[in-house]
Amino acid sequence: MSAEKIEKLRSAIAAATQLLKLEDLEQKMSQLSEEMNRSDFWNHRETAQAVTEDYQDIKSEVEKWRRLQQKAAALADLQSSADASLQGEIDAETEQLQTAFTQYELFLLLNGAHDQNNAIVSLHAGSGGTEAQDWTAMLLRMLLRFCENQGWKTRIVDESAGAEAGYKSVTFEVKGRYAFGYLKSEHGVHRLVRISPFDAEKMRHTSFALVEVLPELPAEAAITLDPKDLRIDTFMSGGKGGQSVNTTYSAVRIVHIPTGISVSCQNERSQAQNKETALKILQGKLHRLEQERLAKERQELRGEYKSAEWGNQIRSYVLHPYHLVKDHRSDYESTDPESVLEGDLLALSEAYLKWIKA
Repeated sequence: MSAEKIEKLRSAIAAATQLLKLEDLEQKMSQLSEEMNRSDFWNHRETAQAVTEDYQDIKSEVEKWRRLQQKAAALADLQSSADASLQGEIDAETEQLQTAFTQYELFLLLNGAHDQNNAIVSLHAGSGGTEAQDWTAMLLRMLLRFCENQGWKTRIVDESAGAEAGYKSVTFEVKGRYAFGYLKSEHGVHRLVRISPFDAEKMRHTSFALVEVLPELPAEAAITLDPKDLRIDTFMSGGKGGQSVNTTYSAVRIVHIPTGISVSCQNERSQAQNKETALKILQGKLHRLEQERLAKERQELRGEYKSAEWGNQIRSYVLHPYHLVKDHRSDYESTDPESVLEGDLLALSEAYLKWIKA
């Protein structure tokens, strides 16, 4: 049975590497390596850094799958030539390989058009004042912890703090391979039920916050914006500050007139940087708007289209009178909301990815 299991696992790994187009990734690695070896590579530091990070991400992914292939081949050779005394060791190593492959299998679900891209995440407090703003801060912490656990880099680009606690809204960038693919499961309305820390009578409160997750579009896929459709305002930053940040009109707000979508960025030091970031976020929002329009027309969202409104929460977090996190799309449940709020989101992300592929 062990030989059959090893061969089956080896075939599954080979099929996975084909689906992931590992040879194409190795070719891209080679191209990036040639680019990195050019004498003028570091003349444009920001571009060079992005290329270097892309190379390291791809290299890590390729090496991981090649190690699985090598391990499976080595186990098959060992099984064919081993005596009975080594069977227990072979079985143990086969189980370890199976566990590693099961963890990596999630990548097979990340085959959407923009799943490999960086992400832009925005959070907005719902109605409810301080309660909702505090809930927005809790979600921000949860998502930042998750990104940190994945080894991704994050940077807050815009924030509007609540009067007493939390945030009215906050936007941050996520740099990392498959960031959008993993984080797209968080797009939608999140509902919290708890005993309010702001209520002297210790009453139970329900709070809502909206999370928007957008892919960072590559230059060739970015939506072309007509300058006539944009209204660009500048204002004094209200962020945490730094030299000249709060004393100049560096903050930028861009309104897309045809749709009414408004985007602001204020955490960069220069107006030009804030404008560039705001335009990138606006392109992501317009891309999602178009995708949602197409989904509505084709009735691809389980036969009935639902917009991101307060009555259509994607997930509930109950801290009182019992402990439960329930995703209303995939039906995934956890009785450990504390771990989820600490950034343990992989199981939720995997359940969502399997749901949309079903």
